[in-house]
Amino acid sequence: MDKYVIVAENLVKIYKTKDLEVMALQGLDLLIERGEVMAIIGNSGSGKSTLLNMIGGLDKPSAGKLFVDGKDLFKMKERDLVDYKTTTVGFVWQNNARNLISYLSAVENVMMPMQFNTKRPIKYKKQRALELLGLMGIEKRATHKLSQLSGGEQQRVAIALSLANYPSVLLADEPTGSVDSRTSDLILDLFRTANKELGTTIVIVTHDGEISKKVGRVVAIRDGKTSSEFITSYSDKLAGLEGFASGESVEYAVLDRAGRVQIPRDLLDRMGLDGNRLQIHMDEENRVVFGAPQP
Repeated sequence: MDKYVIVAENLVKIYKTKDLEVMALQGLDLLIERGEVMAIIGNSGSGKSTLLNMIGGLDKPSAGKLFVDGKDLFKMKERDLVDYKTTTVGFVWQNNARNLISYLSAVENVMMPMQFNTKRPIKYKKQRALELLGLMGIEKRATHKLSQLSGGEQQRVAIALSLANYPSVLLADEPTGSVDSRTSDLILDLFRTANKELGTTIVIVTHDGEISKKVGRVVAIRDGKTSSEFITSYSDKLAGLEGFASGESVEYAVLDRAGRVQIPRDLLDRMGLDGNRLQIHMDEENRVVFGAPQP
């Protein structure tokens, strides 16, 4: 299992109110390899943000299994969670007000997560912060306050901050939701730089279809379950293969442990189903074929 930095098995999350129970995740399975740059997509209410919060230790699962970097989040106590959220995972939120402290300079913001580590001297922490700002191409703005930085520059500072404590996983929630397409491309390049130079696994939750075309793998969530995944030409698994141009991808349906598969909605619509039954057979090449029942 050391191959995978995130392992989710039959993951369930139920939110309870006085009169209602909402099942946000309904037995989700997910494996994320170390060193991946991948995206999680889905409509509002699909469960993707719930999943991100649980991976980040911000919310507790109701049932199933969830391991991040070998740590069992079901068995983790509150004291352990504090350390987990400052060292194992890093966060980049869409709203920079949630990422950064307005009255601090860029370098002071990046140093902030390191203040919890009393074993390392201030000199080391400042040097680490400056190195990360350099990695993000913004070291010359290190002493500037947030009000002196553009939105794109603030996002660079936020990414540097998220990497301060050498996290195994960087979690990004709609990181390009409030910037233009040019800045969006730049942010993706910065994530790739962090992945290449530091080996950090990058997990992006997004509605942005363009981002999902520029990462190695895309996992789609529907109704609280993993419905399909796309391996793109940015992945090592397709890179260099004949017939795959930049931006192209191969879609796979995901089979859960009970043998169930979610068929993408656009394919179901094209089948023209009348009711909820599908005809299944295996063709001559041992491929399972789904189709509308014959009259």
